[in-house]
Amino acid sequence: MILSVSRRTDIPSFYSEWFFKRLKEGFVYTRNPMNPKQVGRLELSPETVDCIVFWTKNPEPMLARLSELEPYPYYFQFTLTSYGADIEANVPHKRDVMIPVFQRLSETIGSKRVIWRYDPILFTKRYTPEYHVKAFRQMAEALRGYTEKCVISFVDTYAKNKKKMQELGAYELPKEELEAFAKELCDIAKENGMAMASCAEQIDLAHCGIKHNACIDKALIEEILGCKLKGAKDKNQRTECGCMESIDVGTYHTCGNGCVYCYANHSEAQVKENLRKYEVHSPILCGKIGEDDKVTERKVTSLKEVQFSLF
Repeated sequence: MILSVSRRTDIPSFYSEWFFKRLKEGFVYTRNPMNPKQVGRLELSPETVDCIVFWTKNPEPMLARLSELEPYPYYFQFTLTSYGADIEANVPHKRDVMIPVFQRLSETIGSKRVIWRYDPILFTKRYTPEYHVKAFRQMAEALRGYTEKCVISFVDTYAKNKKKMQELGAYELPKEELEAFAKELCDIAKENGMAMASCAEQIDLAHCGIKHNACIDKALIEEILGCKLKGAKDKNQRTECGCMESIDVGTYHTCGNGCVYCYANHSEAQVKENLRKYEVHSPILCGKIGEDDKVTERKVTSLKEVQFSLF
């Protein structure tokens, strides 16, 4: 089993103590977002969890406790953009705080296991292509040697963020301009020792040197583990997504980063309400198991391909 922690919220930033307690107790409850009364119980033993993939904008709360993760292979998807508080309201200052955090994490676990995500990219009067190129170059130079890959994507407009995108005056680039912009970023990444990939993008940027990415990366996980995996492509993600199958332990509408482009939060009021429900000792994130909930044991096993020898 590959554990996703988490596409739905920033667990390293806001709920790391809860997650460490779940690992210590050896299980976690997850609520089905499509049927909230269905609750699954997951075993979290090192024999069952093949790899943990963390998604975060700020892993600093975890840095002093990384030794507690030693029984588990893991890597980080670290989102580090050039936006200010108008876009990412509660993310600490990028140059003064987050770049040093990125560097410290990489120094601890290695550059291969920290993926830099400069995404999603959106264009406004303030955040022009020229702005992004300048900021990206500064960040890439600061992160040189601290990561081997940078992942980009372009902002998607959903019903949940459409109003805010309109308020920002967000706009799209014509295809030719977008490709030229992407190639410029790719060239900067290469200059700083990084491969570049795109996340769940319909547009093919291979001719710009940018491959389609898999954030839950089977090849990387196999390299970390030193063995092959049986896992298939995740059928629950978008067609363009290259991720292998995983199980997410997060809860929607619980992220405190306050990003205007977010698809995982319904409203600020709902996030605040869920944050009030947070209990570090609870087996489920930002909630409790109710009398009407149906709890079932999720049957999960290791995806490792074990080869037996006759000798």
